[in-house]
Amino acid sequence: MTSIAPALTADSSPFRFDTKVAVVLRDDLAAWQELNVTAFLVSGIATSGAGLVGEAYRDHDGTAYLPMLRQPVLVMTADAALLARAREKAAAREDVALAVYTSELFTTTHDEANRAAVAAVAAADLDLVGIAVRGPKNVVDRILKGARMHA
Repeated sequence: MTSIAPALTADSSPFRFDTKVAVVLRDDLAAWQELNVTAFLVSGIATSGAGLVGEAYRDHDGTAYLPMLRQPVLVMTADAALLARAREKAAAREDVALAVYTSELFTTTHDEANRAAVAAVAAADLDLVGIAVRGPKNVVDRILKGARMHA
């Protein structure tokens, strides 16, 4: 797996993150589904811990924009079997934040229905189309072993 390139701090020195954020999409999704799933999963990661979201942005004219995640997000692909294994490994770890998106969520229309659709299925039987994880780099690398960078 490719490691995250260091970001540059305000003084142009490298900044290294001790965690990794990755979204893994099932490799048979349509483009609109990939975008939809990625957006939802990253929203879960953004709420998974303090300090993950930076300060609001402001352009030279003073227009304010919403803050975003402070670190890069890798977007990867995998088959259904690898997604299921990665979900199981991530769920077993206390130091990994995990978000899931199942195929049923393409047919629901609001948050309560989304949660009910996931709650109706045992973890091992979830029809995963994507997961997002955040955790220590080496742990995330092991969880996602075999996934490939999205092309």
